[in-house]
Order: sequence, then structure tokens, then C-alpha cells
Amino acid sequence: MKQKQEFDEGFIGNSANIFRLYVTGASPNSSRAITNIKKILDKYLRGKYELDIIDVYQQPQITKDVNIVALPLLVRRMPLPERRLVGDMSDGDRIIRSLGLIKS
Repeated sequence: MKQKQEFDEGFIGNSANIFRLYVTGASPNSSRAITNIKKILDKYLRGKYELDIIDVYQQPQITKDVNIVALPLLVRRMPLPERRLVGDMSDGDRIIRSLGLIKS
């Protein structure tokens, strides 16, 4: 399961917003993480982002390449610095603060 959501307006200011969500198949935690992060990104970035959803069951070598220790894992690739968040992305306040989507 590799899904990609790309939008022509993939920029906020001069920075691209690029995320990767690593999941384990269709598990309940993975499904919640996908739903939750899409809602958060749509609300705060209004479609100005790229989100890759990568199923590590279908691509097991990726766990070594990306140094994955727990799943689901969200990685904000851009803008730098890279950020990593683990879990089902249900704590919206923590997610938006950690990703810098709102000013603290």
C-alpha cells in the first residue's frame, strides 16, 4: 500500500511540506494514523503538502533503510529539520506543535 497525495500548491512560503507515514498493513493503529494525519494536514496545510503512505509489510527492507523502531511512524522530511512522531496520530495538539503547524 503506497499512496501519494500531491498537490500543485505544495508549498507554504518557500518550504515544501513533505511527509512519510510508515504503517503496518491495515492494522487498526495504522488506519487511525492515516485518518488522523490526513485530517490534521488538510486542516493546517489545506492541501499544500505531499504525504507518502508506506506499508512496511510490503517493503520490509525499508525498516533498515529508514531506521524504523516503532510503527506507525510519521516523518516530516521537509521543511528541515526532519521530525519523527510515533503512534496513531490521535493527539492532535501534540502533532501540530511537534510539526510546527502553529506557533506555540
